[in-house]
Amino acid sequence: MVGSGQGQGRKNLVAEKLRLRDLAALLGANLALALGPWLVRSADVGPVAAAFWRMALALPLLVVFALWFGRGGASPPRGRNRMWLAFAGLFFAADLACWHLGIVQTKLANATLLGNTASLLYPVYGFIAMRLWPTRMQGLALLLATLGAVLLMGRSYELSPRNFTGDLLSLAAGIFYTFYLVGIEKARGQMAQWSVLAWSTAASCMPLLGAAIFLGEKVMPDDWSILFALAFISQIVGQGLLVLSLGRLPPLIIGLAFLIQPFISALIGWSVYGETLALADWIGAGLVGLALILVRQPARS
Repeated sequence: MVGSGQGQGRKNLVAEKLRLRDLAALLGANLALALGPWLVRSADVGPVAAAFWRMALALPLLVVFALWFGRGGASPPRGRNRMWLAFAGLFFAADLACWHLGIVQTKLANATLLGNTASLLYPVYGFIAMRLWPTRMQGLALLLATLGAVLLMGRSYELSPRNFTGDLLSLAAGIFYTFYLVGIEKARGQMAQWSVLAWSTAASCMPLLGAAIFLGEKVMPDDWSILFALAFISQIVGQGLLVLSLGRLPPLIIGLAFLIQPFISALIGWSVYGETLALADWIGAGLVGLALILVRQPARS
């Protein structure tokens, strides 16, 4: 009996260490991702070109991860997987292009909040695909998010049409990211996560480069340090730690940790760029943040 109790105690200790590790990974992911908008503004290339370099510079390391960890290595996808990864890559490119354009045209806090509306829109896809009505909690979350977005964009319109355009671009990024998640979900059932991420990243590179050239942006940087930092911090560390923690922590914890991103973005926007938030901005941000927490609540019978 004593040995059994000691064995159970060791199991509990191991489980607690794993939970702390996953929590640290989640917090680290949100801290890293919150620095992305600042790095985009600091780059000496166009915003869409910065998105291209974020993907292109991260791709070699993602391929190494796919070869090392992925079942089947980084072998080319086949059949429908090839179609879904191309689909995901194109929408990820559209997401990053719109979001990076939005980052330079609106407040960092707005861009971060509105650019992550896929957290709300992806469940809507689930309702449509499964032909189900949302739960009361999910319906309330969607209503709060809508009210919050209206407040944020209304304030931006009062400040300048440029800010309002930036909000719309960030919101469009969230919509495109939802479609990206659909493509990833379809391919994920047949391929390992790092292989999926590597191939979808590869599919995003050329559309982003083409868009940057079409928009007449400066593509080749004079200073590579910011772009390497963007690729490493946002794509490798941020996305990598997020992948590690998802599915291992309660949805409420993930929702609360997400709020780190707009808080840090607002702090950077205030301290570096002099961006201040009025009462209406705080209320709108609070409504969207509350919605992102509520939509992650587990359904209860």
